[in-house]
Amino acid sequence: MLLNYFVPDLYVQSIYHIDLVALKKRGVTTIITDLDNTLVEADSPYYTPKLVKWLDDLQEMGFKVIIVSNNNRTRVSEFADSLTVPYIHQAKKPTKRAFKLALERLQSTVEETVVIGDQLLTDVFGGNRMGLYTILVVPISPKEKLGTKINRAIERRIMNWLKRRKMIPWGDK
Repeated sequence: MLLNYFVPDLYVQSIYHIDLVALKKRGVTTIITDLDNTLVEADSPYYTPKLVKWLDDLQEMGFKVIIVSNNNRTRVSEFADSLTVPYIHQAKKPTKRAFKLALERLQSTVEETVVIGDQLLTDVFGGNRMGLYTILVVPISPKEKLGTKINRAIERRIMNWLKRRKMIPWGDK
């Protein structure tokens, strides 16, 4: 069923609520993450010390990380370059192209890769179409651009439908 493509494998409050040890045990070696409202607020050019620690923890655990964002080069590069994290900008998620490119760049397979993001219509749908393990996080901030606001209205309808059918796999909040 088409709506199954919108069901994340896990739904958590934030990136900080993801059990990294459990991911490792699943054989995950690679993380594809969204930027805006997943790692930081959509309009924030700054990363937090907590985010830096999370990224350091990922590196210490042996995870490879790449930011895949629909945002423009300037926004994504200024953020990612300062953290020395590879990135793909203007990804056009949910198309498969950027996800395939991320796997290629990090020399990873579908089975060992997870997608983390805050949107059903881009991150989860795109990741699920590729057969990737998907983790949906609650958006960091309600402040968003018009296109994202439109997506959120559609997402609310889908989420309500999925919740009524108990299809949303909540992790630790």
